[in-house]
Amino acid sequence: MQRTFVVGCPRSGTTIVQAMLARHPQVFTLPETGFFPRLLGGIDYRFGDEGATPRRRNLARRLGLTRRYGRREFVELQRSLLGESAAPVRAPWLLDSCVTRFIATLDGLAERAGRATWIEKTPHHLLYLPEIQHYLPEARFIHVVRPGMDVLASIMDAYLRYGNNSFSGGLLLWARRWNRAMDIHRSCIGARNHYFVFLEDLVRRPLEEWRRLCSFLGLPADVELDQTCHQHIADPKAEPWKQGALSGLPQQADSKVEQLFGPQLREWLREKLSSYEDLYAAGSLAYDRDDSFTLPATPRWRAEPAIETGTRVTVATEGRFRVA
Repeated sequence: MQRTFVVGCPRSGTTIVQAMLARHPQVFTLPETGFFPRLLGGIDYRFGDEGATPRRRNLARRLGLTRRYGRREFVELQRSLLGESAAPVRAPWLLDSCVTRFIATLDGLAERAGRATWIEKTPHHLLYLPEIQHYLPEARFIHVVRPGMDVLASIMDAYLRYGNNSFSGGLLLWARRWNRAMDIHRSCIGARNHYFVFLEDLVRRPLEEWRRLCSFLGLPADVELDQTCHQHIADPKAEPWKQGALSGLPQQADSKVEQLFGPQLREWLREKLSSYEDLYAAGSLAYDRDDSFTLPATPRWRAEPAIETGTRVTVATEGRFRVA
């Protein structure tokens, strides 16, 4: 069973990548589990939020015991995945046992669906890469990256429009969080089992990027794909900001940056945010040189123009995308 995690900063485009892969007949995927943040906690500290402190490693933690809230979250997640009757009444006391059972649950769900690989998409799992790699050394990771100013505009728009507390905290907080995410992304460039998807490439060259992505995952790219994403990966009523991404069809969209940020604020953000262009250039160079992907035959995308292969990747900063 092939296991893959899609990670990135919130609102970077992880849902559209998940929805694209959900159209593949060998892929099983599901709504965000948030498993490692729910089990381990400490998102604010891992993001480096001001005033956040690390969790205490008392005797119970050194013995590998799960925190009380982690066990409670584990049981709740199992119920949502397996149903009330099949879910365990109590969570394992040991952290290792919780992780092992979670992986076995996803393996079982994928097998029952007749799929050879599962893909779990929780953006915040980017902060828990060491733990995931410890328990799943052969897992693969898809890093989804989008220009920082677009990400922040999308976060602010979602918060103002829907009032979701997961996007609260203000622009400075999310600017710092995006920079932290960029630091983690940068540390993984060229690393084994890590692959980068830049949203501008996915929109402008969908067939080429699809072939590269399938090659990384060991999936055939020339199979018949579903016309849209039929797997349940999100509830559009509970998460309306994901509605535009659920089709699994990359689309160009208007930017929210100029609608929400004035000239002075945009200039401040350009000074504060880590360079997306530098990461794009480093990522493109690393994967062009080191991965040596063999591009399979063209998949049967419908009503898509032919993609010219062999084109040198260039940085493009003006593209705008509909993502979630």
